[in-house]
Amino acid sequence: MFASNTSNLQEEANYIESVFSTYLYTGNGSTQTISNGIDLAGKGGLVWTKTRNVANSNWFIDTARGGTQLLRSNTTEAQFTSAGTSITFGSGSYAVGSGDLNTSTQTEVSWTFRKQPKFFDVVTYTGDGTANRNVAHSLGSAPGFVIIKRTSGSSNWCVAARLNSGDASFMMLNRTVAQTSTASSWFNGTTFKVGTSDWPSSTGSPDFFGYDTNGTGDTYVAYLFAHNAGGFGLTGTDNVISCGSYTGNGSTSGPTINLGYEPQWVLIKNATTGSTEWILLDNMRGMPVTGNSMYLRPNSSGAEGGYENFIAPTATGFQVNSNDSYINSSSNTYIYIAIRRGPMKTPTTGTSVFTTDITVDSTKPRFQAPFPVDLGIDGDRAYGGGFYHSSRLTSGTYLNTPGTAAQTSNSLFTFDFQNGYINSNTPLSDRVSWMFRRAPGFFDEVCFKPTADTYAVTHNLGVVPELIIVKGRDVNFAWRVYVQSLGATGGLILNSTAANATRDWWGSTAPTSTQFTSYIAGGSSYNFVARLFASCPGVSKVGTYNGNGSTQQINCGFTGGARFVMIKAANATSEWVIFDSARGMSFTDDPYMYLSSISPEGVTTNAIAPTSSGFEITDNMGYNSSGFTYIYLAIA
Repeated sequence: MFASNTSNLQEEANYIESVFSTYLYTGNGSTQTISNGIDLAGKGGLVWTKTRNVANSNWFIDTARGGTQLLRSNTTEAQFTSAGTSITFGSGSYAVGSGDLNTSTQTEVSWTFRKQPKFFDVVTYTGDGTANRNVAHSLGSAPGFVIIKRTSGSSNWCVAARLNSGDASFMMLNRTVAQTSTASSWFNGTTFKVGTSDWPSSTGSPDFFGYDTNGTGDTYVAYLFAHNAGGFGLTGTDNVISCGSYTGNGSTSGPTINLGYEPQWVLIKNATTGSTEWILLDNMRGMPVTGNSMYLRPNSSGAEGGYENFIAPTATGFQVNSNDSYINSSSNTYIYIAIRRGPMKTPTTGTSVFTTDITVDSTKPRFQAPFPVDLGIDGDRAYGGGFYHSSRLTSGTYLNTPGTAAQTSNSLFTFDFQNGYINSNTPLSDRVSWMFRRAPGFFDEVCFKPTADTYAVTHNLGVVPELIIVKGRDVNFAWRVYVQSLGATGGLILNSTAANATRDWWGSTAPTSTQFTSYIAGGSSYNFVARLFASCPGVSKVGTYNGNGSTQQINCGFTGGARFVMIKAANATSEWVIFDSARGMSFTDDPYMYLSSISPEGVTTNAIAPTSSGFEITDNMGYNSSGFTYIYLAIA
């Protein structure tokens, strides 16, 4: 029987956040629980861990072999055990011991892959020496990428990677060598091939794996990754993992890879030359649209590197931005695995996607949240001076209101934390930060460079946006604001008190659930960022109300009241005012800040207070004056 409402449908559907996690943590030298929301105990899977700040191996531990059985992808050794280096698998977490996965003060990253049809599978088997042996799997689709390692003895890490031609490209995860051969019809929906001859086969046939993959009496583990198999989202048709190839062009304007989604994790290898390493990128450590890409190497124990901008995520894939041989030599073939950004599930609580921090302490990150932060806006309550706007996609830079200047580079504005942003433990008094997480139906961000004055921008909000804010990143440019109730021919300015006016900014075209139209004369010379908000039941509300000159309650559909409210008069001059419950939002104590002003925080009384369904507003500050229309964003 099918569920009768969207909430139940969401519970029944599969989402990337339930089967994959990139998790950042600092070792404590004892034991530590990694609460990543992935059910390994019940479903099974793989944890791949790497130390970031110093040299250490790439550790592979899976449920099929057990939490004490260790493999390292940068070596050829057999599986082994080591005191303290182990994992205890849980239903929504896993625990690490005191060994190499949890050395005190070292920064770590773990990538967790849960077994799930059309995403990932782990298979163990014993070799029998049979040529062209087919080994069964439960991936539920043809694999796009397979890694095989002999666990009972020394061997290379054998890789079969899908090429766009449909052939398989054969390489080694522990080495920099180029592909040794290719073969067709190597993958299918129920099995993968292993063979009998030594690695690599002199014939280049599909049974090339041989000694490394099917030696008589030897034991093996295989990790299988799906390719564009669907199986996710409310309809069960969304792809979450893609395996393919592209041809380099040797330019800093490299190939554009269309995945149909924005990736959060990308593994790339030059298949043509043997002098380049495997490159692993993810958006938690740093995969911004500009600035350094933070990379690790599965074939090396080396610490994390931060080099030029290898790739830039887009709403539909990624753009190669470097001519480095690791990812873009002319005419070279590159194979990749890409995993979709999450969350895919629409949030049901405001606390899972928004928080305010006014705490002053000496702990990194400077501003802390109970979720990975995608957008932070912070300002000085005591001295004012404007607000710093920074985001995960534009990590290492910030924009400022009420200014119109291009973004400024600053290495402190990074997002490589599990629980906040800004890489500093210097305590600052009187700061406030409002922090947002991207989630369907609530908030999305997209960076774009128009190819024409009128340009359709693809987004991943999943619903029609009701509030859009656009700012030039590398050009002096006003903060354009689209509000659904004002229509596609109107617009406000975030850095200004000006009223709504007729604008050509949106091409006179209302946005859709997948695109909005931007008109910027000469915009093809510059880069822009857009932030999109929508009304999400029980989480957020973008709306309007007509002032009555007295007091009125604004019903946002919440059950626990508003924690954040931003208001602007649409048809009159007024500041963009922000109230929040962390600083105080009651009729007896109402601190406020103007996003469109350099003024410090002010405090008044009898202005605003939460109600169970939203908030109550008076005309004490002129935000409920009779004859005026007000637009607002409220978050529960």
